[in-house]
Amino acid sequence: MLKTWILSFSVFALQIFTYSIALDVTQYGAVGDGVTDDSQAFLKAWEAVCGGAGDGQLIIPAGMAFMLQPLKFEGSCKSTPIVVQILGNLVASSRGKWKGDKDQWILFSDIEGLVVEGNGEINGQGSSWWEHKGSSRPTALKFKSCNNLRLSGLTHVDSAMAHIHINGCNDVTISHLRINAPESSPNTDGIDVAASSNVIIQDCVIATGDDCIAINSGTANIRISGIDCGPGHGISIGSLGKDGEIASVEDVCVQNCNFRGTMNGARIKTWPGGSGYARRITFNRITLDNVENPIIIDQHYNNGDSDESTDDKSSAVEVSKVVYSNFVGTSRSEYGVNFRCSKRVPCTEIFMQDVKIETESSGMGQVAQGQCLNVRGGVSTLAVPGLECLALSTDMLSWGTMPEQACMLPQPSVQPNTRPLQDPLWVYGSRAQRLGVYNVILTSLISFGFSYVLG
Repeated sequence: MLKTWILSFSVFALQIFTYSIALDVTQYGAVGDGVTDDSQAFLKAWEAVCGGAGDGQLIIPAGMAFMLQPLKFEGSCKSTPIVVQILGNLVASSRGKWKGDKDQWILFSDIEGLVVEGNGEINGQGSSWWEHKGSSRPTALKFKSCNNLRLSGLTHVDSAMAHIHINGCNDVTISHLRINAPESSPNTDGIDVAASSNVIIQDCVIATGDDCIAINSGTANIRISGIDCGPGHGISIGSLGKDGEIASVEDVCVQNCNFRGTMNGARIKTWPGGSGYARRITFNRITLDNVENPIIIDQHYNNGDSDESTDDKSSAVEVSKVVYSNFVGTSRSEYGVNFRCSKRVPCTEIFMQDVKIETESSGMGQVAQGQCLNVRGGVSTLAVPGLECLALSTDMLSWGTMPEQACMLPQPSVQPNTRPLQDPLWVYGSRAQRLGVYNVILTSLISFGFSYVLG
């Protein structure tokens, strides 16, 4: 019987020390001193984890800074999900020492069930790029054709261009990010989304020199909530229709968001000469604090300017079925609402409900003004400022549930686990070795049971 118990204990110990280990980039030669180029070590680690090693988990350890040149992490991978835990800091090369692609710094492409999470920092070292506004500058973090994507917890600072770009991805959840760049930094969008569907962006704090979030063409079923935006240029649909583009954006809900000292609040911007549509868009439960343009539709957008002389263009992106509901706060300018729509392709079905915007400069109680150009077929109730182009109504029976309906967007169809099926109970050691306690205990109990029976 003693031999049987000894054998059982040996199985127990063996299970602990041979349980699969999540891969750590330092195992592949990454130094993490913030100066040494760790790019090749990261690529080697990615090749291993994408090939099925490490239970599909890659660790970037805390307390270290990894300097990286432009990198491409490409699929398809044998493991699903792939979990990248960023606990340390990633630091880009400065412009003078940059090597390779200037389109993006870090690219993840063609990966199913990718999870990027952690409390680490991604630093784009953008200050060396910003003075070269007219030249190519890299987006810090780009995801291309990554379905069932999860991104959470990280801090993103000082990208040379946009901080995060999502392109061609379906079923995406982005949450609990902090994104920071100086208000003066050019084109440093927080999160850009294009050609993607079923995207949720929630509970993020974003302060940049451009749009906090931009929703571009080819997008559908987008839900944005719990965003604290400012400084920056607000949350934008567009720009759409540049260079004659046929644009499409539909079923977008932006709700429970705060704008603080931003250039814009809820913005839709399209270029003259484009075509297509932006429709079924809802902005609901929005708080404004000293915002230059709280509500704006601009179909005369021209690279940051608005030029009505372009209204002779033969086409424009059609803007329709837009709801502004439950807005409250202050405007830095005299205008709280500004609809600048196309004469050839007017905005249609614009609805405002429970909107109260006052001017910041004149003190509480001074109502902001509204401008309305080429809007056809809209309704306003309990909206301040009021607009002559919108019919007044005391009831919203025909459209009163639209904000709620528009914001009931489908959840992502697949919610991948962020851990392997045999989830460890804790992490220990500098290399994030994982003890498979659940599996160990189960196996050991069976083993001890055998011992008891045999004994």
